[in-house]
Amino acid sequence: MENIRIPLIGEKAPSFRAMTTNGKINFPEDFSGKWVILFSHPADFTPVCTTEFMRFAIMEKEFKEMNTELIGLSIDSLSSHIAWLRSIENMRWGDYTGQKINFPVIADISMSVSKLYGMLHPSAANTQTVRAVFIIDPNGIVRTILFYPASTGRNFEEIKRTLTSLQKVDDQNIVTPCNWKPGDDVIIHLPESKKEADAIAEEAKSEDYTSLDWYLTFKKDK
Repeated sequence: MENIRIPLIGEKAPSFRAMTTNGKINFPEDFSGKWVILFSHPADFTPVCTTEFMRFAIMEKEFKEMNTELIGLSIDSLSSHIAWLRSIENMRWGDYTGQKINFPVIADISMSVSKLYGMLHPSAANTQTVRAVFIIDPNGIVRTILFYPASTGRNFEEIKRTLTSLQKVDDQNIVTPCNWKPGDDVIIHLPESKKEADAIAEEAKSEDYTSLDWYLTFKKDK
């Protein structure tokens, strides 16, 4: 069995060139300065994948407002991708009313990109990619990795929540607690010295802070 390594959080995202439904892309150069959600789906014209593409189409504007681009992938052909996307755009389901799917979908027949990102799990399927999600920051660094089985559709609010957290962490030098959602209190980063712990403890006397101990101080999310 071929040994395929998955890129790890904190590593540079593997670079590649590929043909997509929007033409050729050179990754990550073409997406410099932007966050990217690179995701794979098992196959075109499959039920769960179709619902996911409906949701991505609905949320694409929200992601763009977060300086984030979407890139889809499966090992189907470009012709298959085009036919499938045209089919989806004629469907109606829930709040999906035929929105256009504008983001690129990679035709990875050679499986070269899938192998770069560890999207092929032979024990699950030999000829399909799993449902993988890679959130990659504007510097081309892998920040989040999610894998789902073929039977289970992704939670898109969780993908957006994770992206929101990552961006807030970078902007404010904080971390987010379990079950955090926008508007909830965030956590002051763990102090790295007694002096810093004392400073945080003093700062925590403000009504905007709640300190449970020297290493766990919450502040209001603004």
